[in-house]
Amino acid sequence: MGALSPGPSIDPAMPVRPGTTLTGRRCRELFEVQLGSRLLDVAARVLRERNEGFYTIGSAGHEGNAAVAAALRPTDPALLHYRSGAFYLERSVQAGRLPEEGLRDVLLGLSASTEEPIAGGRHKVFGHPDLAVIPQTSTIASHLPRAVGVGFAIDRARALGAPSKWPADAIAVCSFGDASVNHASALSGLNTAAYGAYRGLQLPVLFVCEDNGIGISVRTPQGWVEASRHPRLEYFHADGCDLAEIHDVARAAADHVRATRAPAFLHMRTVRLMGHAGSDVEIAYRTRKEIAADLEHDPLLGTARLLVEAGLAEPDELIARYEAEREHVLKLAMECTRRPRLTSAREVMAPLAPADPYKVAAEAARAAGTAVRERVFGTPPEAEGGLTLAQAINRTLADAMALDPGVLLFGEDVARKGGVYGVSRGLLRKFGAERVFDTLLDEQSILGLALGSGVSGLLPVPEIQYLAYLHNALDQIRGEASSLQFFSRGAYRNPMVIRVPGYAYQKGFGGHFHNDNSVAALRDIPGLVVASPARPDDAASMLRTCLAAARADGRVCVFLEPIALYHTRDLFEEGDGGWLAPYAPPARWAETHIPIGRARSYGDGRDLTIVTFGNGVRMSLRTAVRLTAEDMGCRVLDLRWLSPLPVEDLLRAAELTGRVLIADETRRSGGVSESVVTALVDNGFTGKIARVTSQDSFIPLGAAADTVLMSEADIELAARKLLG
Repeated sequence: MGALSPGPSIDPAMPVRPGTTLTGRRCRELFEVQLGSRLLDVAARVLRERNEGFYTIGSAGHEGNAAVAAALRPTDPALLHYRSGAFYLERSVQAGRLPEEGLRDVLLGLSASTEEPIAGGRHKVFGHPDLAVIPQTSTIASHLPRAVGVGFAIDRARALGAPSKWPADAIAVCSFGDASVNHASALSGLNTAAYGAYRGLQLPVLFVCEDNGIGISVRTPQGWVEASRHPRLEYFHADGCDLAEIHDVARAAADHVRATRAPAFLHMRTVRLMGHAGSDVEIAYRTRKEIAADLEHDPLLGTARLLVEAGLAEPDELIARYEAEREHVLKLAMECTRRPRLTSAREVMAPLAPADPYKVAAEAARAAGTAVRERVFGTPPEAEGGLTLAQAINRTLADAMALDPGVLLFGEDVARKGGVYGVSRGLLRKFGAERVFDTLLDEQSILGLALGSGVSGLLPVPEIQYLAYLHNALDQIRGEASSLQFFSRGAYRNPMVIRVPGYAYQKGFGGHFHNDNSVAALRDIPGLVVASPARPDDAASMLRTCLAAARADGRVCVFLEPIALYHTRDLFEEGDGGWLAPYAPPARWAETHIPIGRARSYGDGRDLTIVTFGNGVRMSLRTAVRLTAEDMGCRVLDLRWLSPLPVEDLLRAAELTGRVLIADETRRSGGVSESVVTALVDNGFTGKIARVTSQDSFIPLGAAADTVLMSEADIELAARKLLG
């Protein structure tokens, strides 16, 4: 620095060098932001050494992203890379906050303080409810599908006249590293954006790849990011170590996205400084020459050079400024370590799945006005007589969309075809293509659209065509959807109801991917609601509950629909109509409301309780009638909710008989029955317990499926054995 020769002093209002729009004054302001970001990384290492800090992945070498923030508005939603410290600090200043406030936010996060403004000590993330920065904590690049959803929701909300969290002319920005471009979720997000733009959708998303040429220790081949970029995304490239260049290019990219409402890709070349994290020994996988080359391109020194050569600063002045700010940041860091931290499980879990049952019940009882319902239905569904499960779901979706213009229904084949099983038939005609639409065949993209729509203020109801397909995109639920309220203390929510046709027992349409009976991956996701209706009347009430919980509490709900029961009409014999149910009129919605975690009991037998759900309900009811005819009194408990389990109802039904048979159509290992047994034992049940399940097997084609699936005969045999 000292070897630099100051140039002739310029007017701070003039460009810092010829050919740029970056003024000297703005250059100095952004230098302060970059300096603060660098010193946060220094403070993180100091705190870790003292066991007062718990995160050392820093932003050193990426400070050029301050110029990306400067090119945007503080109301543009941002989903940030974990090296976006300078972006966050600049966004904080843009919003009118003092520079020290942004620094303190990050330091409180590093020291896991409850006073950190977004996660409250649960994780170190960049996020703030007042800065339109949505925290990202999940798998690398898993936020790209959500970013596309945010961009989609900005313009879709405006078109629908629905409330939105973002201004009508906002754009979404999403930053990530060069190694992340190879991740499936990144490819999904970029492809979805390009696909949407190709079809003429408005998707104002700016993707920012911060390319330092290495992912932890694995090199990104030179030129790979350019070569692998999607050809249908407008491409911008800049040297992120040159503040003037990235300032101009970032502004051009942001202006392009804002004006055209089309996605763009900003490739920002950066360097890796200070290793991947504090524990990283770079010399183990990088040569000294490579490390030195990155040091030569230090963006902080690059901005200092701009200031010195423009005559706006002396080298000694900038060095003194660095030392003074270093002392200030370290002092602030020490103060942050004295702030309160989380001390109990209850405190940690408080924002995980907030629930207001009374508010949900009131919300579930709301319906559109009579005139609106007449326009939607013509003949109201309550006048149709007995409905099948598929019909009940269809009518409930129509009622929800009639009530709330922000409800969107989308997925593979749900619009023109009306769903593979006709469940959404007619909804496109009733509500139009802006609210009922087909997506590309990619589950990550479907859920990403839902995530972005939900956090933007809409209420998405995506369909994943089959349960087996859900596993292709599980992290969008596990790491993105269900974690957002937890890691933002409820400041950000992504309410949604994910409809999933599932389970087995389909006739004439078999095979593993269309007959999946595994729900284990869903049931261990904290805060996730898993609903499993069996009967039409329950399906309608439970779907209203899920929609109400999403709207009132921001809950993420998975609504598992038994495919084999969609069009079932009879219970005991052909033509009895025992599996049909009338649709409750809105006046009865309050009294027929089904709270989350409440089971349904059939019969009053005192000898045996059969605990079941889904397809098992119909099988168990048929079994119970035969046993009761032989003076073996049975009752059947339909769990209805697989998460959270209705433990109180389960215990009550179990104690009434002292014998429990669990009829579980999922697999024996990792299936629902394991949790039911555990709940009984943990709560002191001392009666007899048995279970019948499907086998630990994938489901084959044709009649062979019957060899591995739980059957009605299995239930009856196990019941007789338990009854002695």
